[in-house]
Amino acid sequence: MPMSEFSWPVRVYYEDTDAGGVVFYANYLKFFERARTELLRKHNINQQELLETTGLVFVVRRVHVEYRSSARLDDVLEITAHPRLDGRARLIFEQEAHRTADNKLLCRAETEIICVTADSFRPRPLPPVILEIVSS
Repeated sequence: MPMSEFSWPVRVYYEDTDAGGVVFYANYLKFFERARTELLRKHNINQQELLETTGLVFVVRRVHVEYRSSARLDDVLEITAHPRLDGRARLIFEQEAHRTADNKLLCRAETEIICVTADSFRPRPLPPVILEIVSS
């Protein structure tokens, strides 16, 4: 099954908000990380198992974020993740956060993920199972 756009629901908790009662801007990065992790899980890719069997991990190299509107306490968000292959060791994820009540776009990001060895942090090709899923 190829990786395609994936969405993951997230409820905004008190701990996610700032003094103004809105989602603290950096928490969108956590929401996006959760969606990427759940996308991998959907395809039976466990990051801890990947580390133990191959010595490989994923690191964020770059994130470009655009904030459009604010989420508030108790909002339910839909976090999307759409991966694309960029070379043999790099994935680019286009991600968005929408409030489900009105489908309003709150935040969007492009996140560049690199596959590296856990010991040296040197880039390595993505495992064949991931290459096959993304390039299908």
